Amino acid sequence: MIELLTADTPNGKKISIMLEEIKFNYKVTKINLYKNEQFKPEFKKLSPFSKIPVIIDHEKELSIFDSGAILMYLGETSGKFYNLEQRTIINQWLMGQMAYVGPMLGQHHQFHHYNPGKSKFGEDRYFKIAKQIYVDLNDRLSTKKFLAGDNYTIADIATFPWIARHEWHDIGLKKFKHLNRWYNNISMRDAVKKGYDFLKKGEVIPKA
Repeated sequence: MIELLTADTPNGKKISIMLEEIKFNYKVTKINLYKNEQFKPEFKKLSPFSKIPVIIDHEKELSIFDSGAILMYLGETSGKFYNLEQRTIINQWLMGQMAYVGPMLGQHHQFHHYNPGKSKFGEDRYFKIAKQIYVDLNDRLSTKKFLAGDNYTIADIATFPWIARHEWHDIGLKKFKHLNRWYNNISMRDAVKKGYDFLKKGEVIPKA
């Protein structure tokens, strides 16, 4: 049994999508970020930086923090979406998401979606970076079906929930033909639909 300690964020959805894809039995323990539950001592023991998500593999009595590390662990454990022969290229696109795509789109959310009008510099800077991310992903997907090549991998699972907030970005996903195609294809996967709505609130993946 995998216990997923998480919240309803793109990083949280990465793991619920992966768990649905690999068909692992799991339960969700919700961490309420608005009540600062991520800073409680018992959670900080599992996640040193007080960040969600965390998983506990109760069969192995093992806990893992950081969504990228969790995806790698689940890929290795299940033997799915983390092909050994592709691992070097998968790791590059996964780390690109972890170090760049997620953090920069997250800053765009802060300035453009949550706190508009508070910093023109911040809004302009992160809007420009967010748009460039769309351009770069679209360029990659103009020659590849998925980010790491011909196969759907944890790199796609990591990136998808961030692009799923495209309505917040106000960039226009439909303007990016190849990124849009990739997004729509992944959106149709049953496991992605289930993982996206891991809290079972009837949450639907936003259409492009």
